[in-house]
Amino acid sequence: MELVNNKFCIQNIDLESVIDKYGAPIYIYDFDRMTAQYQRLTSAFSKLDLKIQYACKALNNINVLKHFRSLGSGIDAVSIQEVWLAKQAGFQGHEIIYTPNCVSMDEINMAVEEGCLINIDNISILEQFANKYQRSIPVCIRFNPHITAGGNHKISTGHIDSKFGISIHQLRHVERIVKSSKLKVNGLHMHTGSDILDVEVFLRGADILLDIAEQFSEIEFIDFGSGFKVPYKPGDESTNIEELGEKLTLRIIDFENKIKKKVKILFEPGKFLVSESGYFIVKTNVVKQTTATVFAGVDTGLNHLIRPMFYDGYHHIVNISNPEGTPRYYTVVGYICETDTFAWDRKINEIREGDLLCFMNAGAYGYTMSSNYNARFRPAEVMVHKGNFHLIRSRETMEDLLKNQIVIS
Repeated sequence: MELVNNKFCIQNIDLESVIDKYGAPIYIYDFDRMTAQYQRLTSAFSKLDLKIQYACKALNNINVLKHFRSLGSGIDAVSIQEVWLAKQAGFQGHEIIYTPNCVSMDEINMAVEEGCLINIDNISILEQFANKYQRSIPVCIRFNPHITAGGNHKISTGHIDSKFGISIHQLRHVERIVKSSKLKVNGLHMHTGSDILDVEVFLRGADILLDIAEQFSEIEFIDFGSGFKVPYKPGDESTNIEELGEKLTLRIIDFENKIKKKVKILFEPGKFLVSESGYFIVKTNVVKQTTATVFAGVDTGLNHLIRPMFYDGYHHIVNISNPEGTPRYYTVVGYICETDTFAWDRKINEIREGDLLCFMNAGAYGYTMSSNYNARFRPAEVMVHKGNFHLIRSRETMEDLLKNQIVIS
Protein backbone atom coordinates (compact mmCIF):
# COMPACT_ATOMS: atom_id res chain seq x y z
CA MET A 1 0.00 0.00 0.00
CA GLU A 2 1.33 3.43 -0.91
CA LEU A 3 0.20 7.03 -0.69
CA VAL A 4 -0.43 8.49 -4.15
CA ASN A 5 -1.78 12.06 -4.42
CA ASN A 6 -2.91 11.85 -0.80
CA LYS A 7 -4.83 8.62 -1.51
CA PHE A 8 -3.85 5.17 -0.23
CA CYS A 9 -3.54 2.77 -3.16
CA ILE A 10 -2.71 -0.81 -4.03
CA GLN A 11 -1.35 -1.17 -7.57
CA ASN A 12 -2.58 2.40 -8.20
CA ILE A 13 -6.13 1.47 -7.17
CA ASP A 14 -7.58 3.91 -4.64
CA LEU A 15 -8.74 1.86 -1.65
CA GLU A 16 -11.59 4.25 -0.92
CA SER A 17 -13.00 3.52 -4.37
CA VAL A 18 -13.13 -0.18 -3.47
CA ILE A 19 -14.99 0.69 -0.27
CA ASP A 20 -17.40 2.88 -2.22
CA LYS A 21 -18.31 -0.16 -4.32
CA TYR A 22 -18.32 -2.98 -1.78
CA GLY A 23 -18.59 -1.32 1.64
CA ALA A 24 -16.77 -1.98 4.91
CA PRO A 25 -15.56 -3.92 6.75
CA ILE A 26 -13.70 -5.68 3.96
CA TYR A 27 -10.58 -7.76 3.33
CA ILE A 28 -8.46 -6.73 0.33
CA TYR A 29 -5.58 -8.89 -0.93
CA ASP A 30 -2.69 -7.87 -3.18
CA PHE A 31 -2.04 -10.96 -5.29
CA ASP A 32 1.14 -9.47 -6.75
CA ARG A 33 2.56 -9.34 -3.23
CA MET A 34 1.79 -13.04 -2.80
CA THR A 35 3.69 -13.74 -6.02
CA ALA A 36 6.70 -11.74 -4.83
CA GLN A 37 6.85 -13.65 -1.54
CA TYR A 38 6.57 -16.98 -3.33
CA GLN A 39 9.37 -16.07 -5.72
CA ARG A 40 11.57 -14.84 -2.88
CA LEU A 41 11.27 -18.19 -1.16
CA THR A 42 11.91 -20.29 -4.26
CA SER A 43 14.89 -18.10 -5.15
CA ALA A 44 16.47 -18.62 -1.72
CA PHE A 45 16.44 -22.40 -2.22
CA SER A 46 17.06 -22.46 -5.96
CA LYS A 47 19.90 -25.00 -5.69
CA LEU A 48 17.61 -27.62 -4.16
CA ASP A 49 14.78 -29.75 -5.50
CA LEU A 50 12.21 -27.56 -3.75
CA LYS A 51 8.43 -27.82 -3.49
CA ILE A 52 6.36 -25.18 -1.73
CA GLN A 53 3.19 -26.50 -0.09
CA TYR A 54 1.01 -23.48 0.66
CA ALA A 55 -0.53 -23.82 4.16
CA CYS A 56 -4.07 -22.96 3.15
CA LYS A 57 -5.32 -22.63 6.72
CA ALA A 58 -3.84 -19.11 6.59
CA LEU A 59 -6.16 -17.91 3.81
CA ASN A 60 -8.32 -20.43 1.98
CA ASN A 61 -10.32 -18.41 -0.55
CA ILE A 62 -10.40 -20.62 -3.64
CA ASN A 63 -8.99 -17.80 -5.80
CA VAL A 64 -5.93 -17.66 -3.54
CA LEU A 65 -5.48 -21.41 -3.89
CA LYS A 66 -5.77 -21.18 -7.66
CA HIS A 67 -3.21 -18.37 -7.71
CA PHE A 68 -0.63 -20.43 -5.85
CA ARG A 69 -1.35 -23.41 -8.09
CA SER A 70 -0.55 -21.19 -11.09
CA LEU A 71 2.82 -20.42 -9.47
CA GLY A 72 3.66 -24.12 -9.10
CA SER A 73 2.79 -24.56 -5.44
CA GLY A 74 1.28 -27.58 -3.76
CA ILE A 75 -0.98 -27.48 -0.71
CA ASP A 76 -0.53 -28.23 2.97
CA ALA A 77 -3.96 -29.31 4.27
CA VAL A 78 -4.74 -29.96 7.93
CA SER A 79 -8.28 -31.27 7.46
CA ILE A 80 -10.15 -33.37 4.94
CA GLN A 81 -12.25 -30.30 4.16
CA GLU A 82 -9.10 -28.38 3.17
CA VAL A 83 -8.20 -31.34 0.96
CA TRP A 84 -11.57 -31.10 -0.77
CA LEU A 85 -11.21 -27.35 -1.13
CA ALA A 86 -7.77 -27.77 -2.70
CA LYS A 87 -9.20 -30.26 -5.17
CA GLN A 88 -11.93 -27.79 -6.07
CA ALA A 89 -9.11 -25.36 -6.86
CA GLY A 90 -7.57 -27.87 -9.28
CA PHE A 91 -4.86 -29.54 -7.19
CA GLN A 92 -4.24 -33.25 -7.69
CA GLY A 93 -4.00 -35.58 -4.71
CA HIS A 94 -0.24 -36.01 -4.97
CA GLU A 95 0.17 -32.22 -4.78
CA ILE A 96 -1.49 -32.12 -1.35
CA ILE A 97 0.28 -33.09 1.86
CA TYR A 98 -2.30 -33.93 4.51
CA THR A 99 -0.96 -32.99 7.95
CA PRO A 100 -3.75 -33.38 10.50
CA ASN A 101 -3.65 -33.52 14.28
CA CYS A 102 -5.82 -35.65 16.57
CA VAL A 103 -8.12 -36.82 13.77
CA SER A 104 -9.71 -40.25 13.50
CA MET A 105 -8.48 -43.08 11.32
CA ASP A 106 -11.67 -42.62 9.30
CA GLU A 107 -10.50 -39.19 8.19
CA ILE A 108 -7.03 -40.54 7.40
CA ASN A 109 -8.70 -43.14 5.18
CA MET A 110 -10.60 -40.40 3.33
CA ALA A 111 -7.33 -38.58 2.63
CA VAL A 112 -5.81 -41.81 1.33
CA GLU A 113 -8.78 -42.19 -1.03
CA GLU A 114 -8.11 -38.66 -2.30
CA GLY A 115 -4.54 -39.68 -3.17
CA CYS A 116 -2.82 -37.25 -0.77
CA LEU A 117 0.62 -37.52 0.76
CA ILE A 118 -0.18 -38.71 4.28
CA ASN A 119 1.64 -37.20 7.26
CA ILE A 120 1.12 -38.91 10.64
CA ASP A 121 2.03 -37.38 13.98
CA ASN A 122 1.18 -39.96 16.65
CA ILE A 123 2.02 -43.57 17.47
CA SER A 124 -1.57 -44.78 17.71
CA ILE A 125 -2.56 -43.72 14.20
CA LEU A 126 0.81 -44.85 12.81
CA GLU A 127 0.14 -48.37 14.13
CA GLN A 128 -3.40 -48.38 12.74
CA PHE A 129 -2.14 -47.08 9.40
CA ALA A 130 0.58 -49.74 9.28
CA ASN A 131 -1.89 -52.52 10.10
CA LYS A 132 -4.30 -51.40 7.37
CA TYR A 133 -1.99 -50.41 4.53
CA GLN A 134 1.44 -51.96 5.24
CA ARG A 135 3.49 -51.18 2.10
CA SER A 136 0.62 -50.33 -0.19
CA ILE A 137 0.50 -46.65 0.85
CA PRO A 138 3.67 -44.73 1.77
CA VAL A 139 3.60 -42.39 4.74
CA CYS A 140 5.38 -39.30 6.06
CA ILE A 141 6.07 -39.06 9.80
CA ARG A 142 5.97 -35.82 11.77
CA PHE A 143 8.50 -35.63 14.57
CA ASN A 144 8.54 -33.23 17.50
CA PRO A 145 12.15 -31.98 17.85
CA HIS A 146 11.57 -30.54 21.35
CA ILE A 147 12.57 -27.05 20.33
CA THR A 148 10.68 -24.17 21.93
CA ALA A 149 10.08 -21.53 19.28
CA GLY A 150 7.38 -19.14 18.14
CA GLY A 151 6.08 -15.64 18.76
CA ASN A 152 3.40 -16.82 21.23
CA HIS A 153 2.98 -20.00 23.30
CA LYS A 154 -0.22 -20.77 21.39
CA ILE A 155 1.71 -21.01 18.12
CA SER A 156 4.74 -22.86 19.49
CA THR A 157 4.35 -26.46 18.33
CA GLY A 158 7.72 -28.15 18.82
CA HIS A 159 8.18 -28.08 22.61
CA ILE A 160 7.96 -31.07 24.95
CA ASP A 161 4.35 -30.37 26.01
CA SER A 162 3.05 -29.84 22.48
CA LYS A 163 0.27 -32.06 21.11
CA PHE A 164 1.95 -32.00 17.69
CA GLY A 165 4.31 -34.64 16.36
CA ILE A 166 5.91 -37.84 17.63
CA SER A 167 8.67 -37.20 20.13
CA ILE A 168 12.18 -37.73 18.81
CA HIS A 169 12.68 -39.85 21.94
CA GLN A 170 10.11 -42.29 20.52
CA LEU A 171 12.20 -42.91 17.42
CA ARG A 172 12.97 -46.50 18.38
CA HIS A 173 9.25 -47.21 18.82
CA VAL A 174 8.60 -45.79 15.36
CA GLU A 175 11.38 -47.89 13.88
CA ARG A 176 9.91 -51.06 15.39
CA ILE A 177 6.49 -50.32 13.89
CA VAL A 178 8.02 -49.59 10.49
CA LYS A 179 10.19 -52.71 10.52
CA SER A 180 7.53 -55.13 11.74
CA SER A 181 4.87 -53.89 9.30
CA LYS A 182 7.28 -53.22 6.40
CA LEU A 183 5.73 -49.74 6.22
CA LYS A 184 7.22 -47.48 3.55
CA VAL A 185 8.26 -44.16 5.09
CA ASN A 186 8.82 -41.80 2.18
CA GLY A 187 8.98 -38.51 4.09
CA LEU A 188 9.82 -36.85 7.39
CA HIS A 189 8.29 -33.65 8.72
CA MET A 190 8.68 -31.10 11.50
CA HIS A 191 7.17 -27.72 12.36
CA THR A 192 8.41 -25.96 15.50
CA GLY A 193 6.14 -22.91 15.58
CA SER A 194 5.26 -19.61 13.96
CA ASP A 195 6.88 -16.15 13.90
CA ILE A 196 10.41 -17.56 14.32
CA LEU A 197 13.07 -14.94 13.67
CA ASP A 198 16.28 -16.80 14.49
CA VAL A 199 17.66 -18.75 11.53
CA GLU A 200 19.60 -20.94 13.95
CA VAL A 201 16.32 -22.31 15.33
CA PHE A 202 15.43 -23.65 11.89
CA LEU A 203 18.90 -25.06 11.40
CA ARG A 204 18.85 -26.78 14.78
CA GLY A 205 15.58 -28.47 13.88
CA ALA A 206 16.91 -29.34 10.43
CA ASP A 207 19.99 -31.02 11.92
CA ILE A 208 17.76 -33.17 14.14
CA LEU A 209 15.48 -34.15 11.25
CA LEU A 210 18.37 -34.93 8.91
CA ASP A 211 19.96 -37.19 11.55
CA ILE A 212 16.67 -39.08 11.88
CA ALA A 213 16.29 -39.29 8.09
CA GLU A 214 19.44 -41.41 7.88
CA GLN A 215 17.50 -44.18 9.63
CA PHE A 216 14.92 -44.42 6.81
CA SER A 217 16.37 -45.82 3.60
CA GLU A 218 13.28 -45.17 1.45
CA ILE A 219 13.11 -41.46 2.21
CA GLU A 220 12.07 -39.33 -0.77
CA PHE A 221 11.33 -35.93 0.77
CA ILE A 222 11.93 -33.92 3.92
CA ASP A 223 9.38 -31.33 5.00
CA PHE A 224 10.73 -28.53 7.19
CA GLY A 225 7.32 -26.94 7.83
CA SER A 226 7.50 -23.18 8.10
CA GLY A 227 7.05 -20.52 10.78
CA PHE A 228 8.95 -17.67 9.15
CA LYS A 229 8.49 -14.34 10.89
CA VAL A 230 6.87 -11.49 8.99
CA PRO A 231 7.16 -7.78 9.92
CA TYR A 232 3.94 -6.71 11.65
CA LYS A 233 5.27 -3.48 13.16
CA PRO A 234 7.00 -0.65 11.25
CA GLY A 235 10.70 -1.40 11.38
CA ASP A 236 10.07 -5.00 12.45
CA GLU A 237 12.62 -7.65 11.53
CA SER A 238 11.68 -10.73 9.55
CA THR A 239 13.31 -14.11 9.04
CA ASN A 240 16.36 -13.81 6.81
CA ILE A 241 15.17 -16.27 4.17
CA GLU A 242 18.27 -15.78 2.04
CA GLU A 243 20.60 -16.66 4.92
CA LEU A 244 18.48 -19.69 5.79
CA GLY A 245 18.50 -20.77 2.15
CA GLU A 246 22.29 -20.53 1.93
CA LYS A 247 22.99 -22.39 5.17
CA LEU A 248 20.31 -25.07 4.84
CA THR A 249 21.30 -25.77 1.23
CA LEU A 250 24.81 -26.72 2.40
CA ARG A 251 23.36 -29.09 5.00
CA ILE A 252 21.07 -30.73 2.44
CA ILE A 253 23.91 -31.23 -0.03
CA ASP A 254 26.02 -32.85 2.69
CA PHE A 255 23.09 -35.08 3.65
CA GLU A 256 22.48 -36.14 0.04
CA ASN A 257 26.17 -36.97 -0.37
CA LYS A 258 26.02 -39.07 2.79
CA ILE A 259 22.97 -41.11 1.75
CA LYS A 260 24.03 -41.10 -1.92
CA LYS A 261 20.74 -39.90 -3.38
CA LYS A 262 18.74 -36.74 -3.95
CA VAL A 263 15.73 -35.79 -1.85
CA LYS A 264 12.94 -33.29 -2.41
CA ILE A 265 12.75 -30.45 0.09
CA LEU A 266 9.34 -29.16 1.18
CA PHE A 267 8.29 -26.03 3.04
CA GLU A 268 4.74 -25.22 4.17
CA PRO A 269 4.53 -21.42 4.41
CA GLY A 270 1.17 -19.78 5.02
CA LYS A 271 1.62 -16.48 6.83
CA PHE A 272 4.89 -15.77 4.98
CA LEU A 273 3.12 -15.91 1.63
CA VAL A 274 -0.11 -14.04 2.36
CA SER A 275 0.17 -11.94 5.52
CA GLU A 276 1.67 -8.81 3.98
CA SER A 277 -0.72 -9.03 1.03
CA GLY A 278 -3.78 -8.46 3.19
CA TYR A 279 -5.49 -5.22 4.23
CA PHE A 280 -8.54 -5.18 6.49
CA ILE A 281 -10.46 -1.93 6.15
CA VAL A 282 -13.08 -0.88 8.68
CA LYS A 283 -15.19 2.20 9.37
CA THR A 284 -15.09 4.26 12.55
CA ASN A 285 -18.52 4.27 14.20
CA VAL A 286 -17.77 6.46 17.19
CA VAL A 287 -14.97 8.38 18.88
CA LYS A 288 -15.62 8.08 22.60
CA GLN A 289 -13.63 9.94 25.22
CA THR A 290 -13.70 8.73 28.83
CA THR A 291 -11.88 10.08 31.88
CA ALA A 292 -8.78 8.09 30.94
CA THR A 293 -8.99 6.98 27.31
CA VAL A 294 -9.98 8.05 23.82
CA PHE A 295 -11.68 5.10 22.13
CA ALA A 296 -12.13 4.70 18.40
CA GLY A 297 -15.00 2.25 18.05
CA VAL A 298 -15.14 0.52 14.66
CA ASP A 299 -17.62 -1.62 12.71
CA THR A 300 -15.85 -4.91 13.34
CA GLY A 301 -14.51 -6.95 16.23
CA LEU A 302 -13.02 -10.26 17.26
CA ASN A 303 -15.61 -11.87 14.99
CA HIS A 304 -13.64 -10.66 11.95
CA LEU A 305 -10.06 -10.37 13.24
CA ILE A 306 -9.32 -12.33 16.39
CA ARG A 307 -5.51 -12.32 16.29
CA PRO A 308 -5.05 -9.26 18.59
CA MET A 309 -7.24 -10.84 21.27
CA PHE A 310 -6.18 -14.47 20.81
CA TYR A 311 -2.44 -14.09 20.21
CA ASP A 312 -1.84 -10.51 21.39
CA GLY A 313 -1.13 -10.00 17.70
CA TYR A 314 -0.05 -6.55 16.55
CA HIS A 315 -1.49 -4.98 13.41
CA HIS A 316 -0.32 -1.56 12.30
CA ILE A 317 -3.35 0.72 11.87
CA VAL A 318 -3.50 3.55 9.32
CA ASN A 319 -6.21 6.19 8.98
CA ILE A 320 -6.64 6.17 5.21
CA SER A 321 -9.33 8.87 5.34
CA ASN A 322 -7.10 11.43 7.06
CA PRO A 323 -3.46 10.73 6.15
CA GLU A 324 -2.32 14.24 7.10
CA GLY A 325 -4.27 14.49 10.36
CA THR A 326 -2.44 15.38 13.57
CA PRO A 327 -1.32 12.18 15.30
CA ARG A 328 -3.21 11.41 18.51
CA TYR A 329 -3.40 8.43 20.85
CA TYR A 330 -6.36 6.09 20.52
CA THR A 331 -7.48 2.75 21.87
CA VAL A 332 -9.13 1.02 18.91
CA VAL A 333 -11.99 -1.28 19.90
CA GLY A 334 -14.72 -3.31 18.20
CA TYR A 335 -18.49 -3.54 18.36
CA ILE A 336 -18.72 -7.02 19.88
CA CYS A 337 -20.22 -7.64 23.32
CA GLU A 338 -16.80 -8.69 24.65
CA THR A 339 -13.57 -6.84 25.30
CA ASP A 340 -12.32 -6.80 21.71
CA THR A 341 -9.44 -4.35 21.77
CA PHE A 342 -7.33 -4.12 18.60
CA ALA A 343 -4.81 -1.56 19.91
CA TRP A 344 -4.09 0.21 23.20
CA ASP A 345 -2.87 3.83 23.21
CA ARG A 346 -1.85 3.67 19.57
CA LYS A 347 -0.59 6.81 17.81
CA ILE A 348 -2.76 7.28 14.71
CA ASN A 349 -3.53 10.30 12.54
CA GLU A 350 -6.60 12.01 14.00
CA ILE A 351 -9.63 9.73 13.76
CA ARG A 352 -13.04 11.20 13.05
CA GLU A 353 -16.35 9.39 13.07
CA GLY A 354 -16.80 7.88 9.62
CA ASP A 355 -13.07 7.59 8.90
CA LEU A 356 -11.74 4.40 7.30
CA LEU A 357 -9.00 2.59 9.18
CA CYS A 358 -6.75 0.01 7.58
CA PHE A 359 -5.29 -2.92 9.52
CA MET A 360 -2.03 -3.91 7.82
CA ASN A 361 -0.68 -7.46 7.45
CA ALA A 362 -4.16 -8.93 7.67
CA GLY A 363 -3.83 -11.58 4.96
CA ALA A 364 -3.12 -14.51 7.29
CA TYR A 365 -5.54 -15.93 9.86
CA GLY A 366 -7.97 -13.05 9.47
CA TYR A 367 -10.91 -14.26 7.41
CA THR A 368 -10.20 -17.95 8.05
CA MET A 369 -10.56 -17.46 11.83
CA SER A 370 -13.63 -15.23 11.54
CA SER A 371 -17.03 -16.14 12.94
CA ASN A 372 -20.67 -15.07 13.18
CA TYR A 373 -20.42 -14.20 16.88
CA ASN A 374 -23.19 -11.76 17.91
CA ALA A 375 -24.92 -12.87 14.67
CA ARG A 376 -22.67 -10.51 12.72
CA PHE A 377 -22.09 -11.14 9.02
CA ARG A 378 -18.63 -12.06 7.79
CA PRO A 379 -17.12 -9.39 5.52
CA ALA A 380 -16.51 -9.42 1.78
CA GLU A 381 -13.14 -10.27 0.21
CA VAL A 382 -11.54 -8.52 -2.78
CA MET A 383 -8.45 -9.42 -4.80
CA VAL A 384 -6.20 -6.89 -6.55
CA HIS A 385 -4.24 -8.46 -9.39
CA LYS A 386 -2.39 -6.92 -12.30
CA GLY A 387 -3.94 -3.52 -11.74
CA ASN A 388 -7.56 -4.68 -11.42
CA PHE A 389 -9.75 -5.51 -8.46
CA HIS A 390 -12.38 -8.26 -8.25
CA LEU A 391 -14.88 -9.34 -5.61
CA ILE A 392 -13.94 -12.90 -4.58
CA ARG A 393 -16.38 -13.39 -1.71
CA SER A 394 -19.66 -11.60 -1.11
CA ARG A 395 -20.56 -10.13 2.24
CA GLU A 396 -22.82 -12.50 4.16
CA THR A 397 -26.54 -11.91 4.55
CA MET A 398 -29.33 -13.08 6.88
CA GLU A 399 -29.94 -15.91 4.47
CA ASP A 400 -26.39 -17.18 5.11
CA LEU A 401 -26.98 -17.12 8.87
CA LEU A 402 -30.21 -19.10 8.58
CA LYS A 403 -29.52 -21.50 5.70
CA ASN A 404 -28.48 -24.46 7.87
CA GLN A 405 -30.94 -23.84 10.67
CA ILE A 406 -34.08 -25.96 10.91
CA VAL A 407 -37.12 -24.20 12.30
CA ILE A 408 -39.43 -26.47 14.28
CA SER A 409 -42.90 -24.94 14.35
